This record gives sequence, C-alpha cells and structure tokens, in this order.
Amino acid sequence: MNEPTLVCPQCQAEIKLTESLAAPLIAATRREYEQRLGARNAEIATRERELADREQAVAAANERLAEQVRAEVDAAKARIAGEEAAKAKRAAAAEIEAKARAVVELEGVLKERDEKLAEAQRAQAGVLRQKRELDDQKRELELTVEQRVAAGLETARTKARQEAEDALRLKVAEKEQTITAMQRQIEELKRKAEQGSQQLQGEVQELELEALLGAKFPRDTLLPVPKGEFGGDVVQRVIGPLGQACGAILWESKRTKNWSDGWLVKLREDQRTAKAELCALVSQVLPKGVETFECVDGVWVLHPRALLPVATALRQTLVEVAMARQAGEGQQTKTEMVYQYLTGPRFKHRVEAIVEAFNSMREDLDRERKAIMKQWAKREEQIERVMQATVGMYGDLQGIAGRSLQEIEGLALPALEDDSDASS
Repeated sequence: MNEPTLVCPQCQAEIKLTESLAAPLIAATRREYEQRLGARNAEIATRERELADREQAVAAANERLAEQVRAEVDAAKARIAGEEAAKAKRAAAAEIEAKARAVVELEGVLKERDEKLAEAQRAQAGVLRQKRELDDQKRELELTVEQRVAAGLETARTKARQEAEDALRLKVAEKEQTITAMQRQIEELKRKAEQGSQQLQGEVQELELEALLGAKFPRDTLLPVPKGEFGGDVVQRVIGPLGQACGAILWESKRTKNWSDGWLVKLREDQRTAKAELCALVSQVLPKGVETFECVDGVWVLHPRALLPVATALRQTLVEVAMARQAGEGQQTKTEMVYQYLTGPRFKHRVEAIVEAFNSMREDLDRERKAIMKQWAKREEQIERVMQATVGMYGDLQGIAGRSLQEIEGLALPALEDDSDASS
C-alpha cells in the first residue's frame, strides 16, 4: 500500500492533469498490446484447431485401419475357411506369407501413424510452450507497461511538484517583494504623516502664540503673516495707552527637534521686510548656552514658557521709547531727527542688511578668487609643458636640419650664435 503523500491542491490538480494527459498514451499502449495478444491467441487457437484436426484424422485413420485389418482378417479367415479344404496345402504358405507382409505393412502404417501422432504431440507441446511463453511475455509486457506508467506518473508527479514548488517560490518571492514595497510605502506614509504632523503642530503653535498674545495684549493689533510672505508668523503692532502706534514685534515659532542658526539670519531679513523694531523666535529647542531666553545676534530667542514675560518686557520697551519720542516731538531739529534715525533700530537694520550682503558678496568673491587662481595655475602649468615640448621639438629638428631650418623668434640665442659665427 502506497503511503499518502502531502501535496498541495495545486500539485494534485497538476498531477490529475498529467494523469489525464498520460491516460490516452496508456490506453493506446494497452490497445496495441491487446491487439498483439489477440492476434497471438488467434494464432494459438488456429494451431490448436489444426492439432485437434490432426489428432482426429489420426484417430479416424487408426479406426479405419483397425476396421480394415479386422475386415481383411475376417475376409481372410472366411476365404481360408472356404478354401481351407481345397487350398490348405497349396495356398497356406503363400497366404501366410501374404498375411505376414500385410501385417508388416500394417505395422509400418501404424508406425508411421505413431510417428505422425508423436510429431503432432510434439507440435502440441510446442504450441503449449509458445502459449506459455506468450503468457509470460504478456505478463512481462503488462509489468513493463505498469512500470513505465508508474515511472511516467512518478516523473510527472515529480515535475509537477517541482513546478509547483517553483511557482510557490516565485509567489513567495512576489509576496515578499510586495510586502517590502508595502513596507516602503508605509514608511513613506509614516514620514509624510510625521511631516504633516510636524506642520500641523507648527500651525497649532502659531495659533497658540497668536491666541496668547491676543489674550495678554487685547489693545495690540495681531496680524498673522500669510504663508510665503516675510517668513514670520505674527506681526504684533503695539498700541500705547493713548492709542498711539509704538512699533512692531515680529514673532516666529519653531517646533522642531534640532536648532538651526540659519533661522536667525532669515528672521532678521524678515524683520527688515516687515519694518518691525524687534523680532523674537519662540522655539522648543534653544541654542547652546541659552536656558530660557536671550538676545542672540539681535534676535530674542526664548522658550514658550517665557513667552508672556518676554513679550511684556519687549512691548513695554517699545511703549516707553514711543512715549519718549512723542514727548520730544516739536522740539527736535533736523539734526536731532537725523541723530535719532541714526541711533534708532531702522538705521541699524539697514546697516546690518548692507553688512550681511557685503559679507556674503565678499565670501563669494573669495571663493571665486581661489577658484580662478587655481585655474590660472593649472593653465600656466599646461602652457609651460607645451612650451617645453615645442622647444624640445625645435631643438631636435635644428639638430637634424642644421642652419637650413628657419629661425623662430623667441627660440634663438643671438649671443651664442654670434660667438659661433666668429669662431667659424
């Protein structure tokens, strides 16, 4: 009994398909074998019938011979009995001799019949032997067919199993590739979601900043900066106790994991664009050495928990400066107004912008100078190599052609040539 094999449904389907494809070949082989076996059986049946006919013919001949012998013996006895008296002495010897010859002949006929019967028996034995051999061949052929069918089925099963394993392996690889791609997509979606979450958190912090400033300073005008303009988040227009404009503070909020010094440069540019007297950067992370708040390069950098105290101090500074300026209005000369402008924040912002632009241009100019000097040195070395090769080639040709070679200005030495002419 064959052990059950664990095959996947797809493998079973492919095995059934293989068996269905091999069934016509097996049926054709069996039909061919049955036809050959039927022809051989027909031949055996024909030989058996011939042998039976021969046996019947021999039996009939024996019976006829026996009857003939009995009839002849009876006739001979009758004739002997009838002629016994008259011919006993005369025909006894001849009759006996004739009967003896007849008996000898009959014995020869019987012997010939016996030989034919033995030959027929031998033929029957050969037929039986051939039948037995045909049976053996039939069994061997059936065994061979079954073995070939079994081998073909086993090969087909092995091939189908291998193909199924290959297909399963490919499907597993495709699934793994799909899972990898999906994981990458999930990571990309997570990154986008985190980025969107950071943007959302930044927008929430901007709204919170605007709400805190609005609640703390209801008199002031808070102008949210649209995206793409100035770069800040909120411009606080400070309104004094008497309703006068005292200046502006540009607020910028950051909610990231790492600090960047580039924020300060950009916020100062945004401050000049917004024409704000002061600018402040509210960030969860602070520069190195800053614990709560500090003025770094003209920008007030502070933690969100110090927002309201610092905003109050900055606002009060602008209010006091505006009130002092308003108290002195009408008493200032143009010189004092110029002095006030030169000592004020706007002039400072203008000069800082010019200095920053000049420093940037100077850095670009230094980089260009270094690059050009490097290129000049490289070209000078290339020109030197070309000149050396040219002079060497000219010297080689002059050594071969002598003075018949035309002189090239710049490659000749007049003093040495004059000395050579004088010596000659």
